[in-house]
Amino acid sequence: MKFFFICLFTAMHFLVYSQRSLLHAVPVILDTDIGPDYDDVGAVAVLHALADRGEATPLAILASNKNEFVAPTINLFNTYFGRPDLPNGAPKGKAADIGAWQKWPQMLLSKYPHTITSTAQVPDAVTIYRKILSLQPDHSVTIVSTGFLTNLSNLLYSKPDQFSKLTGTELVKRKVSKLVSMAGGFPKGREYNLLIDSTASAHVFNYWPTPIIFSGFEIGKDIKTGLGLVHDTSVSGPVKDVFAFCIPKAKEDSAGRMTWDEKAVLVAIRGVMPYFGEKRGHIVIHGGNNEWKDDAKGSQYYLTKLMPDEEISAILEKYMKQVK
Repeated sequence: MKFFFICLFTAMHFLVYSQRSLLHAVPVILDTDIGPDYDDVGAVAVLHALADRGEATPLAILASNKNEFVAPTINLFNTYFGRPDLPNGAPKGKAADIGAWQKWPQMLLSKYPHTITSTAQVPDAVTIYRKILSLQPDHSVTIVSTGFLTNLSNLLYSKPDQFSKLTGTELVKRKVSKLVSMAGGFPKGREYNLLIDSTASAHVFNYWPTPIIFSGFEIGKDIKTGLGLVHDTSVSGPVKDVFAFCIPKAKEDSAGRMTWDEKAVLVAIRGVMPYFGEKRGHIVIHGGNNEWKDDAKGSQYYLTKLMPDEEISAILEKYMKQVK
């Protein structure tokens, strides 16, 4: 009987997402710091995999980190996954410049094709945001932030330009459906993405005019991915190369890398259920720290555990392998 219900749930799960992909592909902009950690690589892979299934329409992948290897790395993955012309941008003013201590981007860039050789080559991320958002239907775009909040803060501050007569805040309010942010720890914490540009984080989370779903540190730390990918001899490519290169370099990754960013992409495209629950309210920022205030009328939410970690890991790793 248990086996019957598992099969029934699996069939219903497949049917729901098959129907969703036929009816509506979610327009997505991914804003990533891709480099200080390598779970961003898994997030990029999940986005492309769900796009290949018709569930998402990637509009851009932007860097919130101005390190010289970030934009070339994004271009490399977009090229590998068959979307070489996907818009690519990075912050041009004051911003974090943080590389990967394992130097995995340099390893990849020496091995796979790419046409961008330095982050300095790409446009300002805010220019890309304003251009793309101005062309989208109202309340249609989902933004996924898996890095620092620098670009999104700059977007809110932006002025009317050749793309739109709206201010940045007005443009976001009109064109964006929701923001999914891998930032913070809940119900309270001190988390890296929020901390690195804490001024931008506070600005975004206090003034963002659409709903925000927070995918917190505590959710991703127990979801491990990568080992199945590394040990699967039928899989090759840059995603596997990164995990195979990095996992042995840190004892904490012996069971697989903690999976913060991939789950944010999954939720952005497929929604919170059946993977997670959620708490409603709003975040409160104190410098690099955060806490949560419950509010039945709040427009912000943080994810809570629901589906077992191992099941979410298996789902994410399937798409990291690009299994159809």
